Amino acid sequence: MMQNSLQQKSWLRRCFFTTAHRVVGVQYLLLAMAAVLCGTLLSLLMRIHLVWPHANWPGHGPMRPEEYLALVTVHGTLMIYFVLTAAPQNGLASWILPAQIGTRRMALPRLNALSFWIILLSLLVLLAAFFVAGGAPISGWTAYPPLSALASAGPGQAAGMDLWLLAIALFCAGSLLSAISVIATVLTRRAPGMGWMRLPLTVWSWFTGACMILPSYGVLLVADGMLFSDRHLGTAFFLPAQSLVNGQVLHHVANGDPLLWLHLFWFFGHPEVYIAILPAMGLASCLLENFSRRPPISYRTMVGCTLAIATLGFAVWGHHMFVSGMNPYASQSFNLTTIAIAVPSTIEVILWLATVMGGGLERSTPLLFTLGFLSLFIAGGATGPVLAQPVLDAYLHNTYFVVAHFHLILGMAGVFALFAAVYYWFPLLTGRKMSERLGRWHFWLTLVGAYAVFFPMHFAGLAGEPRHYAQLTGTAAYLARLVPLQAGITHAAFLLSTAQLFFVWNLLRSLRHGELCGLNPWRATTLEWDETDPIQP
Repeated sequence: MMQNSLQQKSWLRRCFFTTAHRVVGVQYLLLAMAAVLCGTLLSLLMRIHLVWPHANWPGHGPMRPEEYLALVTVHGTLMIYFVLTAAPQNGLASWILPAQIGTRRMALPRLNALSFWIILLSLLVLLAAFFVAGGAPISGWTAYPPLSALASAGPGQAAGMDLWLLAIALFCAGSLLSAISVIATVLTRRAPGMGWMRLPLTVWSWFTGACMILPSYGVLLVADGMLFSDRHLGTAFFLPAQSLVNGQVLHHVANGDPLLWLHLFWFFGHPEVYIAILPAMGLASCLLENFSRRPPISYRTMVGCTLAIATLGFAVWGHHMFVSGMNPYASQSFNLTTIAIAVPSTIEVILWLATVMGGGLERSTPLLFTLGFLSLFIAGGATGPVLAQPVLDAYLHNTYFVVAHFHLILGMAGVFALFAAVYYWFPLLTGRKMSERLGRWHFWLTLVGAYAVFFPMHFAGLAGEPRHYAQLTGTAAYLARLVPLQAGITHAAFLLSTAQLFFVWNLLRSLRHGELCGLNPWRATTLEWDETDPIQP
């Protein structure tokens, strides 16, 4: 009778007013797919402009530097917040976490559902920045002042910057609500007998990430308000004694400090990296355990490493500021904490490798993407200690070397984990498996494309090529080497983007024509596979 009453509800009520955690999780994943589509399109436009800067866009002409910087800003914001955070931390946690701890709902279902709609509104506000006077903001996803703090600083810094600030404030609010719901669920709704040392490692990663969201996003929300106040309310948190634009003094204010924004932003920014990657690490542990048919190697060590990463993640923000004039002793302390945080990450990698080498693996698409995550995580993480050295970072800071490191360890590794999650849990949603043949094509083309795009960027960075520049610069001999390299990266970016068509086709095809499978096609031991009800609002 209950199922019949659910079916009688209108489509609007079932889609917009549902509090079912599985539906909310799927909504988050669909939002992330829309965001990654927009972000990928923006990145391709940037790549085209770098290699062919004088290309005439239909009805527009060549792209102006301000427009290029607007693409950089919105691309970074979309990918960091709406893809790499919203999908694994908010989406997968909403979808899977309750079932994995033996409960049928989140502890605060209305709060959890509200968080999605706030984040959706945040996405719409961000994209609206392209359509206001002055265009989207040009300050980068880090929004460094004083440029971002001046409401009259020129194109891209008027309404567009205000919309960016509003979008970030909404995203912070939605993420805080989601984190509270996740924490309350783990604390209060675990099945009888499920103690802390019996939780799946995925649950530990979501719980730890949610605990990190509370202080880090709280700081970002406050800093966001302070920046808006500088722009419109006459305060001077981040503005120096006088702010110049085109040689003219725009403001005579008290002695604010732009470096205060860097401290506040990166106190959020580096924990954000682990908020995004910890769910991927927990998923890797879960899938490697499942497909190797072995219990986790040193479960308590894995839990301890997760907690250590979260704790140390709040002590490393200063390594983004080595070139800001920081005291050398402070630089050395942040260098040591950055090296320290590599220790638990390395331990987890060693345990993953021990799991893989310990027995025969059941080959499947989810496993392939998990191994791809492991490969990219190692490749990207290997350059982390390099950037943690102040003397090396002074040269490599803000070059393509940083772009390569960041995209490999967070961007591509995080996306590979998301693909593994979708392929793995798709039968839980539909009762069908996605095509293994299409999945393998998708995996290999994506892996080759990821390395072809981002690994050569290390060489551009070593050559001193700065990021965020709208045009390649240098001597003729330098450009003779750099332009072919950038052209190759651009062609590889098109390969990487095209490879995702295999995933889209596989996803759409499998909804109706995928191979029918049993209730537990992967023979997993976690509790979510015991649920047999279809998704209902």
